This record gives sequence, C-alpha cells and structure tokens, in this order.
Amino acid sequence: MNNHKSNSVNSSKSVNYRLKKSAEEMKHQVITFALMIFLTLVAFVAVAYDGFSSWFTIPFILLLAFIQVAYQLYYFMHMSHKGHGMVATFMYGGIFVAFLTVLAFLTIIWW
Repeated sequence: MNNHKSNSVNSSKSVNYRLKKSAEEMKHQVITFALMIFLTLVAFVAVAYDGFSSWFTIPFILLLAFIQVAYQLYYFMHMSHKGHGMVATFMYGGIFVAFLTVLAFLTIIWW
C-alpha cells in the first residue's frame, strides 16, 4: 500500500513537470510567432518606404528571411530539444552548402 502511494506522488510530480515544460515551450513558441509577425511587418515596411534604395532593401530582407528561417528551424521544428543534434548538424550543413553554392554561382556570374 505504501508503494502505491509513492508511485501516485511520483506520477503527480511527473504530470506537473510535463505541464510546466509544455507551458514553457508554448510560451517560447508564442513569443517566436510574434517575432515572426514583427519581422514580416518590418520587411513590408522596408519595401513600402520610398527612402530606402534597393541596395539596402534587398540585403535587409534577406537578413530578415535568414533570421526567420533560423527561428523556425530552432523552435517550430523542435531543434531545441535533446536528441536532434545529428539532424540539426545535417540540416545546418545542407544550408551552409546551399549558401556556398549560391555564392559561388553569383560570383561566377558577376565576375
């Protein structure tokens, strides 16, 4: 009987721990979603504003896009969780190789 009570207490602690972790994760996802909306609005404002030249606007929008992709991979694709180290390594490696490929082609075309 005493063992049953101990398991019940441990189960209750486990449920409370999972609820706390789920609430914390939801908070991070809501904050990240709000940040995504804000970055999107900033990109729209940068395009709509006539005072910026295209030499500023295009790299600025690409920077905002890169930030959004990084946040989405890290939070929405759950790369922040344990056990995703190898998957994250391959994904970030692929992104790096794609960046180098695009950079190489742009260098070849413009040179």
